[in-house]
This record gives sequence, C-alpha cells and structure tokens, in this order.
Amino acid sequence: MTDNIGQIDSKFRYIIVAAKRTRQLQGGSTPLVQGLSRKFTRIAQEEVAAGMVNFEIVGGDPQDEDEALPIDTRPAPH
Repeated sequence: MTDNIGQIDSKFRYIIVAAKRTRQLQGGSTPLVQGLSRKFTRIAQEEVAAGMVNFEIVGGDPQDEDEALPIDTRPAPH
C-alpha cells in the first residue's frame, strides 16, 4: 500500500499518519471512504493515500510522534 502514498513526503510519515488515523477509527470515528475492507488499518491507509486525512507537521523533537503529527479527522477540502 505504500506505493501510493498520495501527497505525503515519506513512507515513515505515511505510516505514522495512518497509525494515528487507525486509532481514531478504533475509537469510533466515522470512516471517510467506502472500501471493501472492514479492517481499520486498511481503511486508514486508503484514507491517507486518498488525501482525505489532514495532518500538520509541528516543531519539536521528530522522535516524539505524538507532538510531530497531530491529525484532524475532518475531510480535506476539495
């Protein structure tokens, strides 16, 4: 799935954003895509690759992923 990572600049960032989105889906967030899979990880990957998950890179220690990539569940503007 990392062959198509949309507008994200690295596979590492893609994985982190998708993991955070997976946790949101597990917590009850509504999926933004209608996919064939019911697995939260796969749904999150599809959302991130489609550019539907907004994220922001903030300053701080890049090793601290909780501070590095807070994400927003609102759909990206079209």
